[in-house]
Amino acid sequence: MRWLEANVGGVVRSIDRQARWRPVWIADVDHDGQLIEVMVRGERSDTLLTFPLEHEMRLQQLLGEREVPVARVYGWIEEPRAYVMARIPGRPDFAGCTDEERDAVVDEYVEALAHLHSLDIGPFVVAGIARADTSAASGLLGMARMEATYRAQKRHPDPFLEFGLSWFHRHHPDSGGREAPIVWDSGQFHHHNAHLAALMDLELGHIGDPMMDLAGWRMRDSVLGFGDFNRLYERYANLTGRPVDLDAIQLHHIAFTLSNELAFSHTLRGPSPGADLTTNMQWCNETNLYATEAIAEYLGLELPTAEMPEPTRTPSALAHDHLVHLLRSIESEDEFVRYELRGAFRLARHLQRVDEIGAAILDADVDDVHRLLDHRPDRWLDGEAELEQFVLADREAGHHDETLLALFHRRNLRAQMLNGPAGSAMSRHNPLQPFARREHG
Repeated sequence: MRWLEANVGGVVRSIDRQARWRPVWIADVDHDGQLIEVMVRGERSDTLLTFPLEHEMRLQQLLGEREVPVARVYGWIEEPRAYVMARIPGRPDFAGCTDEERDAVVDEYVEALAHLHSLDIGPFVVAGIARADTSAASGLLGMARMEATYRAQKRHPDPFLEFGLSWFHRHHPDSGGREAPIVWDSGQFHHHNAHLAALMDLELGHIGDPMMDLAGWRMRDSVLGFGDFNRLYERYANLTGRPVDLDAIQLHHIAFTLSNELAFSHTLRGPSPGADLTTNMQWCNETNLYATEAIAEYLGLELPTAEMPEPTRTPSALAHDHLVHLLRSIESEDEFVRYELRGAFRLARHLQRVDEIGAAILDADVDDVHRLLDHRPDRWLDGEAELEQFVLADREAGHHDETLLALFHRRNLRAQMLNGPAGSAMSRHNPLQPFARREHG
């Protein structure tokens, strides 16, 4: 509070933890009768950041100075490590909007991206914004950073992610030397009074291939609905005077489908006290499915299905039922407590679903490994380790890509089944817009 009163100016009237997985605080500062609404954005507690928090703040400041719509930055707090920005009015989704209102806001967002990508990278380089060693590698820096943080935190086998990374290393997008400031995790913005208010959440921003921004928001479209991407890409091309590179966009999209698993693989297998386990689990399971679907779409392959096991009634079913009903019935006036209760409720429903079908899911996963390796691992975890070794042995050549893609797609479908009850929002899979069909060599 002392920092806010000294640097924003005035008296802090309220400060509350935002109800979300990342440490963020909402504060109101009274400056001579004028209420200044600010947000204190802290570091993640569940995973290492791809770029330092100071890097995010510096990028946001630079963009604001160049008329890119972002929140004003007030400055840096050393303890706790955080930066302070203006709070942006509006909302991040299109609830209550007509298609015409949505299209107008999204068009302004595309205009903002086109402006962002037109900026001279020189001042960003001087300010220390991350950039690849060569312009030809501009589309690879972000994934290299993410992979490095994944490997620094890795404690358990993750055969699917090792397969995805191996495939990506053999199918690099060609940036053609394009370089621009980018946000990468695109599609995050607030709109207010039928207009774009500000680009939000710039933690993955750096100097990269602008096609990464045209790829990144395809996954977020599954829940927000931005409109027809073919039309959006045409609009971007008209604004910039350059055609979009659909081949690069498709490969950047495939790369970005791995981003959640890269960030949260370790915390799903050993969550920290502050981790939102069920949110991270749902994100990873959904985007892992997007990954196998996107690779299959790129290669023109049909994917298998996975059979939903019949639920069984175990001796612990009554306890799971009771816990789910208990957590559903608890109420609180505190917004952050409600957020934590919702996470506990989702976790209870996940454990209930594991109790019902988890054994059959594990058996099916081990059966897949058995067919691949010609012997059956003694335990599920042994199968994970052996499968990862199989993937790593094939990572340079990719001789088994089609077999492994089908295997991992079945496993990803099964993992989605365990998120929660059949048909629930947590276990539902929302398909993505397809790319126009093109042949790849």
